[in-house]
Amino acid sequence: MKQILLTYILILSACFLFAQQPKYITKTDVPYYSEAIRGSDNYIKERCVLDVYYPENATGFATVVWFHGGGLTGGSKEIPEALKNKNLCIVGVNYRLSPKVKVKQCIEDAAAAIAWTFNHISEYGGDTSLIFVSGHSAGGYLTLMTGLDKQWLKPYQIDANRIAGLIPLSGQAITHFTLRKERGIAEKQPVVDEFAPLFHVRADAPPLLLITGDREMELLGRYEENAYLARMMKVAGHKNTRLLEMQGYGHMMTEPAFPLVVEEVKRIVGLKKGSF
Repeated sequence: MKQILLTYILILSACFLFAQQPKYITKTDVPYYSEAIRGSDNYIKERCVLDVYYPENATGFATVVWFHGGGLTGGSKEIPEALKNKNLCIVGVNYRLSPKVKVKQCIEDAAAAIAWTFNHISEYGGDTSLIFVSGHSAGGYLTLMTGLDKQWLKPYQIDANRIAGLIPLSGQAITHFTLRKERGIAEKQPVVDEFAPLFHVRADAPPLLLITGDREMELLGRYEENAYLARMMKVAGHKNTRLLEMQGYGHMMTEPAFPLVVEEVKRIVGLKKGSF
């Protein structure tokens, strides 16, 4: 009898938990530029779309705008599996790629996608005060540029400080190597100019969590770039910069890093909602 009762309780518990899990919808290939802009450029029409993965019949959820990696020369939009089923909305963004466009246009696309999210995510149930920006490698670079240099979101009348948090994974902090290649500068020649996140350190930026692979296994000086960015943000007076090094993992360190992205989102959401 006790065994039957226990089984019944377990079945009820499982049904209750299953009922509490939201269903998710994915809306694909949503344009983030206006029809006029798309109509004037076939490459924009082809590449400048995004996917929205969001919990059905839910409101007030946080959103992570996710930029794929690929050196600004390759890759496609994605909804990372490790970020699914976490009561979050994920916006996976495509952007134009070099050499068809200059790096400047890659950053412009990233800003346009973030602006689209601020302007439209409430239509899906999302909270516009809980929009985070993240990405891996080239996507981390785009995260940093759009979040630290306010000029990119300014044309959309959006203050970059409205971003709830910046979470770049192995992003470049110096001027991106693809931009240096555009200028004929060697890959191993570091440059810090207006196209370097390091150039835009400021005290009032959104919370910043920098995550890299092991310094001995990363690309070139990727950990050290991020460590210098973290130090200079703190020197500039930023109170919410952290740097995490995924020891034992190289540049492709997303698998162990994704849970940290989720935890950072939860931490900031908790602070904003007063539950921490």
